[in-house]
Amino acid sequence: MKLLSYLHQGQAAYGAVVGEQVANLSRARPQQPTLAEYIGSGDYLQAGEHVQGAPLDGALADLHYLPVIPRPEKIICAVRNYMDHHQEVLAAGMHRELSEQPPIFLRVWRSQTAHNQPIVNPKVSDSLDWEGELAVIIGKEGRNIPKDQAYAHVAGYACYNDASVREWQFHAKQIASGKNFEATGSFGPWMVTADEIAPGRQLTLVTRLNGVVEQSSHTGHMIFDIPTLINYASTIFTLVPGDVIATGTPAGVGWSRKPPLFMRAGDVVEVEIEAIGILRNPVVSG
Repeated sequence: MKLLSYLHQGQAAYGAVVGEQVANLSRARPQQPTLAEYIGSGDYLQAGEHVQGAPLDGALADLHYLPVIPRPEKIICAVRNYMDHHQEVLAAGMHRELSEQPPIFLRVWRSQTAHNQPIVNPKVSDSLDWEGELAVIIGKEGRNIPKDQAYAHVAGYACYNDASVREWQFHAKQIASGKNFEATGSFGPWMVTADEIAPGRQLTLVTRLNGVVEQSSHTGHMIFDIPTLINYASTIFTLVPGDVIATGTPAGVGWSRKPPLFMRAGDVVEVEIEAIGILRNPVVSG
């Protein structure tokens, strides 16, 4: 099942994809007004039943999408978590040792944008870069989650573009300043529930800029796999339903090019992940 958040008549709503339309589950499930709450209740596991009789809100093509989880408590992002990207970083002249533990940072929810909504290139930067990633949405609360139980805490998967404002990212060793400009982290178009993607399945990931493939890899290149990321993050803080883990980007980012290649106003960037879909965003100036 594909679940998503969107605006309906000016109000935030969530629903399920039914063919080329969306069934409004938030009207059918008023006791769970947000997708995160719907996930947290566990009722999303019966979403296929809940769409029966749920009102249809029109075509997907006409939707005003919101980030899949508009206001997650935590957006946990993995750094240099693909071996091909790590090698790319070294080749670009930036010395980085492989970490024994997953390097992570946090995004704030206001830094997110949605499918078909703009990624904003802030006025203070001319080095806005793409980073196509697989996002994991947490479905069940947990702390100190063992690796062998990690997938039981996953509600689903989505596409993420963890776009980076590179000058600000490189201000210091802590990179969060370049990762939290508003409307730079795109999340969508929907989440595919975990029952449709086998645990550990290798998924192809492609990022395109104006139709040209810039990243082409697969999740098998991850240095720290999803159970490791969940185990590590849940050791630090309690993971709750709706939390997002962006699992890192593969090789092919723009700053490593000679000369560098960055996103500009008027561009269109797409992240496509096998079995999930295509996340598309225009780029505008802030």
